[in-house]
Amino acid sequence: MSIAPAAPPVVQLRVPTDEDAVAWHRAFADPEVMRFFGGRAEELSMYEEWTARQRRHDAELGYCLWTVLDGERQVVGFTGAQPWGPTAYGPVGETEIGWRLARQAWGLGYATAAARLTLERLRAAGVERVVAAVDVLNERSAAVALRLGMEPAETFTTPQRPGQEVRVFRLEL
Repeated sequence: MSIAPAAPPVVQLRVPTDEDAVAWHRAFADPEVMRFFGGRAEELSMYEEWTARQRRHDAELGYCLWTVLDGERQVVGFTGAQPWGPTAYGPVGETEIGWRLARQAWGLGYATAAARLTLERLRAAGVERVVAAVDVLNERSAAVALRLGMEPAETFTTPQRPGQEVRVFRLEL
């Protein structure tokens, strides 16, 4: 007798609202969620600016870091994509896909389901390839990238957190 795999969870993506800045701030106040991002949540004002920037990305590019809603329409985090900024490190000029969820949503398939939906939207927007930048110690995020079919590529060290090593994963769409 074989056991059928569990169905992926129901997720919806929406362009972040002003209220989502508060939800993201609350979800990311957990030090474990922020372990690979400096260990603590940013100030609410940063999330307010960040969600506003995502609305601009969506209007201008057709994609952004979308708010992830579960089957009950509760905010569980974000996934989506944005251009890798003009920096002196990392995959400059690429489109980066990423995800971050509240801890209560970990291990339930939300990140993979939402990222797959993101890939569909990116293909529809004409994006030809994506990268994910994942801390080499972040096994959960690396597992999501591999489930999406992404291939491990180069590593780099981030200037924001000296000594933090990041692996780039790549996927042609």
